[in-house]
Amino acid sequence: MTYCLGVLVRAGLVLAADSRTNAGVDYISSYRKLFDFSRPGERVILFCTSGNLSVTQAVVHNLSQDIKRNREPNLYTLPTLYDIARYIGLQIRDMQEADRPWLEKDRIDFQCSFLIGGQIGGEAPELFLVYSQGNCIQATPETPFLQIGETKYGKPILDRTLSFDSPLDAVAKSALLSLDSTMRSNLSVGPPVHMVMYQTNSFEIRHQAEFQAGDPYLVTMRKHWEISLKEASSGIPDISWNQSDQPPTLGIRDLESM
Repeated sequence: MTYCLGVLVRAGLVLAADSRTNAGVDYISSYRKLFDFSRPGERVILFCTSGNLSVTQAVVHNLSQDIKRNREPNLYTLPTLYDIARYIGLQIRDMQEADRPWLEKDRIDFQCSFLIGGQIGGEAPELFLVYSQGNCIQATPETPFLQIGETKYGKPILDRTLSFDSPLDAVAKSALLSLDSTMRSNLSVGPPVHMVMYQTNSFEIRHQAEFQAGDPYLVTMRKHWEISLKEASSGIPDISWNQSDQPPTLGIRDLESM
């Protein structure tokens, strides 16, 4: 399992991903899931991967080879980020179709998904989620974040803290909190965590970070968040019990005595 997220705001983009792909009593493996295919000064292309590792690695390899061998189309020749999302969707379909008979034979799940964010010259920054079937959806000002993988534990933090006008530094903190909360609740998501922050119209990646297990900033952030949650919870006004004007609901014993 994995957890990746992307956030699109007016000021730019933040993408983040964990690195754990398998967890058990005696086996844990880690692979990078956040990739940078940017061409500084011209276009920024970032993506995160989730799902069947053999399929996602094959797709990333093919994307690299298309650039290296100047095949058309490739990540550097497509005119919009939407075209890139559709191109990656076709790559996913092709790889799944090639391996489908053998994977289905052994009942291996071959589903995968990609988050793609960035900016191409002449266009605004964009963020897309490409599904395993090859189709995609786009982040909007009303829904500024997209997630793939183990999404449920980290979503409440994003719902409550983000808007399209959030500052990038605040977005990065929320993204990291979302990942940390997911790691706390699900052992199949784990470090190292990779994160990239992109400022609109800069056309280069100036901010990136890697957080290993026990990273001092992660530890400090986690403690601060837990203390703040406890203080906020204890500060909520007490519940006013038995104040309803509605008649009490009859229980089974009440019905039997009637």
